[in-house]
Amino acid sequence: MAAGVKLVCLDCGQVNRVPGDRLDARPKCGTCGAGLMEPAVRELDPAVLDKAARTDEVPLVVDFWAPWCGPCRMMAPEFVKAAAALGGRARLAKIDTEAHPRATQGRNIRGIPTLILYRGGREIARQAGAQQSQAIVGWVRNAAGVAA
Repeated sequence: MAAGVKLVCLDCGQVNRVPGDRLDARPKCGTCGAGLMEPAVRELDPAVLDKAARTDEVPLVVDFWAPWCGPCRMMAPEFVKAAAALGGRARLAKIDTEAHPRATQGRNIRGIPTLILYRGGREIARQAGAQQSQAIVGWVRNAAGVAA
C-alpha cells in the first residue's frame, strides 16, 4: 500500500489520509462523504482555505476573485476547464474576496484574479491576471511538478 496523503475536505474541513495510489479512485471524506479529488472547482470559506493551505499534500490552486471583477468572470470557465484537465493531479478552488475579505489578509494580494498554488503547508507559486485553461494547467504542472 502506498503512503498516505493528507487532504482537507473542502466541504467540512476534516483532514483525511488517502493512500497515494488511490488518489485517482475518487476518494471521499470519511466524515461527510464529499469527494476529495473531484475534477471540479470548489468554493471555499476562509477557515477551510487556511486549513487546506497548511495541510494539503496534493497541490491546491486557489483563485482569489470577486463577482464585480470582469477578468475574474472571464477566467471562471477557463478555471473550470483547467480543473477537469488536471483531474486527480491537483485540486482547484476559489474564494470570493468580496464575501470573505479576511481571506486576502496576510497573503499580499494586490489585484484579482490571483492564483496561489499551495503544497505541503506553503505557497509555492503565484500568478496574477486572467489566464486561459492551457496556461493554468501548464503553470500548475511546471510549478508543482505535476505529471501530464
